[in-house]
Amino acid sequence: MARIVVCDNVAAEGVELLSEQHEVVNVGSCSRDEVLAAVVGADAIVVRSATCVDAEMIEAGAMLRVIARAGVGVDNIDVGAATRRGIAVVNTPTGNTISAAEHTMGMMLAAARKIPAADAAIKNGGWPKKESVGRQLYGKTLGIVGLGKIGQEVARRARAFEMRLVAADPFVNEDRAREQGVELLGLNQLLAQSDFVTLHAALTDDSRQMIGADEIRLMKPEATLINCARGGLVDEEALANALIQGRLAAASLDVFENEPTPDPTLIGLPGVVATPHVAASTEEAQAHVGREAAQQVLAVLAGQRPRWPVNVPALGGDELAGVGPYLPLAEQIGRMHAALLEGAPQQVQFDVHGFLSAEHLGIVGGHFLAGLLERMAGEPVNYVNAPVIAEERGIRMQAMRLIGYDDPERRRGYAEFVQVTVTDAEGTRTVSGAILDRNVGRIVEVAGFGMDLPPGDAVLLVWNERPEKPGFVGTIGRVLGNCSINIIGLQVSHEIIESRGLMAVTLAEGAAPDVLEEIGRLPDVARLRVVDFST
Repeated sequence: MARIVVCDNVAAEGVELLSEQHEVVNVGSCSRDEVLAAVVGADAIVVRSATCVDAEMIEAGAMLRVIARAGVGVDNIDVGAATRRGIAVVNTPTGNTISAAEHTMGMMLAAARKIPAADAAIKNGGWPKKESVGRQLYGKTLGIVGLGKIGQEVARRARAFEMRLVAADPFVNEDRAREQGVELLGLNQLLAQSDFVTLHAALTDDSRQMIGADEIRLMKPEATLINCARGGLVDEEALANALIQGRLAAASLDVFENEPTPDPTLIGLPGVVATPHVAASTEEAQAHVGREAAQQVLAVLAGQRPRWPVNVPALGGDELAGVGPYLPLAEQIGRMHAALLEGAPQQVQFDVHGFLSAEHLGIVGGHFLAGLLERMAGEPVNYVNAPVIAEERGIRMQAMRLIGYDDPERRRGYAEFVQVTVTDAEGTRTVSGAILDRNVGRIVEVAGFGMDLPPGDAVLLVWNERPEKPGFVGTIGRVLGNCSINIIGLQVSHEIIESRGLMAVTLAEGAAPDVLEEIGRLPDVARLRVVDFST
């Protein structure tokens, strides 16, 4: 029987599930010193957001095997310290999906039917019948920005209102969208056509303030913006100006750039419905995350892999020696494929040559999917949950095969070789890698072009329209040098495909967008991609 320390107010359903099989010690109301004392000899810790599981606590728990966060964020857990100790860290990213989707629908209805303003007026003695005339959802177009788990649940509910559904998500293919009854559009098209726009995208450097003044100008003046995802997705000043000037009818906001002190000008506007970041806060959601955290703790304690790990559980010593070198190589190939995508990935063919079992093949394939999806998904992605996320996005693992020794040409003569082919709406591309001396992984093929590319922090791929013309390498080097960007490696493939050549430039640091734009404008540059191997 294992010893599990529950540090915060985790839902009773989860605690009961743990208690059925193991000893549970509840220290939710204890001091820090008492919690540290309870962790000594514990096999697992379960927390919400209040307890800080730092390096000191992890060091005190010499027998810890798993730390579970009943919720999504793990800012209160030193994941690095846990990983170094071989402790699995898990969270529960799916527990609030239904609650967030329902809140989105509630916020949409509240704005459309002017419910908050009518409620406030009638409680103050008024009877604002004329002022409370609203709009129905039936027949209106709902634009969903981000068709992940929550976006899909919103779509499912909006179908019951007989709304027309459109979505913008570069990482969802048309087949998957069609299954949801959704038409895929570009973001600008979606904004122009939608009566209601709801945001369900992850907050990244690329998506920060994705809805700004230019995007709002594309929207209908009678449209409503709903944001129950992340405050940073919206330029709040631009939104407030649009509402004040009548260029947008309404906004329903559960999240803000500054919490818990949102901009009073914005939330005070009559067209704004505001709630205090409570889309996921329901009794049912808390019960769900409690159960999901408990189930994962039980899985790890039983020697199984959890459903939603934040870090990658260590392999055994013998396994790690054989499989270990493939894992970072597979992730690097996934990141390369992510940079090459022209549309949403649809299917993957994954082939490996080496001394791997079928189980190991699945682990290596999961690492590839983690590399492919890590910048697309709004949740932690690793080799365990990447296949689940891929399935949710309609990405099919068409085949996972071991290449035999009798096929040396296919594996390019390498003894340890990984070849991955990805198909999207625009075509099929193959990236291959090999493990060389000292277990160092290299990318040896990029979309048919031979390479010997040790992945660095950032690699600039440049396709050249006239590879036979001299001086192209010097031109690229001059532009980067003028921008004070150091080149630490450069390769030009010998292959010419469709009259184009390929050059790979490994940079000491990433290139800013204006630098890439300058390179893209150079004569003979047919295509440009940046591959970030740093995460």
